[in-house]
Amino acid sequence: MSGFVARRRALALLSIAVAAPASFARAASSRDTRYAPVVPGYRIRFPDDEGSHPQFRTEWWYVTGWLERPGGAAMGFQVTFFRVRPEIDESNPSAFAAKQIVIAHAALSDAARGRLVHDQRVARAAFGLAGAETGRTRVWLDDWSLVQDGGDYRTHASARDFTLDLVFTPTQPPLLQGDAGFSRKGARPESASYYYSLPHLEAVGEIRQGASRIAAAGSAWLDHEWSSSYMDEQASGWDWMGINLDGGGALMAFRMRDKTGGKLWAGATLRTADGKRTTYRPAEVEFTPLRTWRSPRTGASYAIAWRVRVGSLELTLEPLMDDQESDSRASTGAVYWEGAVTAMREGKSMGRGYLELTGYYRPMKV
Repeated sequence: MSGFVARRRALALLSIAVAAPASFARAASSRDTRYAPVVPGYRIRFPDDEGSHPQFRTEWWYVTGWLERPGGAAMGFQVTFFRVRPEIDESNPSAFAAKQIVIAHAALSDAARGRLVHDQRVARAAFGLAGAETGRTRVWLDDWSLVQDGGDYRTHASARDFTLDLVFTPTQPPLLQGDAGFSRKGARPESASYYYSLPHLEAVGEIRQGASRIAAAGSAWLDHEWSSSYMDEQASGWDWMGINLDGGGALMAFRMRDKTGGKLWAGATLRTADGKRTTYRPAEVEFTPLRTWRSPRTGASYAIAWRVRVGSLELTLEPLMDDQESDSRASTGAVYWEGAVTAMREGKSMGRGYLELTGYYRPMKV
């Protein structure tokens, strides 16, 4: 290992030690931290808003999808970058002060393995080791990255058990979630995010597992969301799905759960292949669990098959495989189920996408 790489690795370890979840606790002057609010009426601008919004508390760029490999079964993948502005004394002039934290997750759902494989990293945005630029998308952590390159997005993630090198090409305009990108997450006005998606991305690239190099192609979904008060204080977690529907349509639906597991809030957006966009109120969105799976590692139980009703549309979600649990306690502190699913209607496939289930191991905090 070269001296340069060794120094970068040492900085990485130091950053992880400083930025670990336990160190997110409030500093003595954290009350001085002021976060930008999410308010209705803001118009998301492209490409200016595709980059970082460092004045807000949390932000993520989240790409999921299905890949086909020659002569092999389909597999799912996930690459996520989080930017977190912790509550610290922001007047501290030290370059070591963790004013922004970058967290990265990568996962591969391969039915041939029978369980999800994943990796995670965390570091402060300092010393060039990690960062999230404003304007167009460029977020990185060491040699992991998600970057806009012309009209495309490129990602590289060299995880412990695999490496992803993928290019995503948009085929549709951005899908603004909620009220023109203002997405309510609860009854309180401040429980909201700015949120848009890029469904039906064409995905091509390579997956490396050990000595194997696998060319793959498929379809992906990108979410970009930022907020300062994502969860209502009464919420314990959420169930979310993003589905690339066959024929070009796209459906996003979620529900926030209260502390008893019931629906606290819900929302959905459907865009048909001809471009018609419809948003749905909480009463028009229902998630009904059909089958559960219990993790042999954490003991958490997840409903991994669902019936989801959005307006008059009813779909059944079936997972690519049961074991798609991610343990990110070394970075975000959360354990959650994030998996590739097929959307069915009357026994026929209607599309494929991803399902995320949080707050089942313990109540979620954002």
